[in-house]
Amino acid sequence: MKIMIRTWRVTPTQNVPLDNGDLSLDDVTRQLPDGYYSTFRTFDGCQRVLGLSAHLRRLYDPVSAPEVSHSFLRQQMRTLLEPYRPGEARIRAVMTKQGEVYLAIAPLSVLPREIYEKGVQVETTELEREQPRLKSTAFIGRSDSERKHIAQQGIFEALLVKDGNILEGMTSNFFYVVAPDASPIPLSIGTARADILLGITRKTVIDLARGRGLEVKYQPLKRDQLAAVSEAFLTSSSRGIVPVIKIDDVAIGQGSPGPATRQLLQAYDEHVIQKAENI
Repeated sequence: MKIMIRTWRVTPTQNVPLDNGDLSLDDVTRQLPDGYYSTFRTFDGCQRVLGLSAHLRRLYDPVSAPEVSHSFLRQQMRTLLEPYRPGEARIRAVMTKQGEVYLAIAPLSVLPREIYEKGVQVETTELEREQPRLKSTAFIGRSDSERKHIAQQGIFEALLVKDGNILEGMTSNFFYVVAPDASPIPLSIGTARADILLGITRKTVIDLARGRGLEVKYQPLKRDQLAAVSEAFLTSSSRGIVPVIKIDDVAIGQGSPGPATRQLLQAYDEHVIQKAENI
């Protein structure tokens, strides 16, 4: 039997299933009351999640009276994931502004290995988040036309631009590298810090970069400086680190993932094995 996306409202007394047919996670989210969400994938046969505590804080911190506790939600998550084992799942947890909790779970579709080996193309957009620090469900609706556009064009992601600064992706954080002219080995990576969602995978990658001797500069990339970039990559909880080889019409570096990106890809894969939390 094929397992599709399933959604439940999690209450203190029962998990109430919702009929969402063949809808996507975004479509399901649009049907729910306004609130906050976090999306992540499982590891080890739906047993672990990297940064799960941080994902749950993202939901609970903005809401004064959640209907269920962190620990109760974890318990229900373990139960609802049972049909997806021994495979992996992608989970979207939603907390409404009134404190209602929803879980939407889908079988995990892993990106082809070729994407990590060869990189992806992205484009820039003037779309902005109203409250960048909060992962609001309202942004999914506001970004719907851009999401459809990049899907039709075969573009992997759209990067949000404000005042000429490339800040982040619609569903990811953005990093770039400008290698010194005298050395093929990059010494630092750059990423925005203001006006962005402080992603959980972003924090992990920053720590991994520093642990490997790379300086991290909190400075957004100017869109008119794209030609100087030697590497770029995206980070997200469901996809990890994704190399970027083209932004708009500008090729990045040599048109393939660079040394810093490859180094961090390997480090991230090792980190996941060691640090993913038990649900």
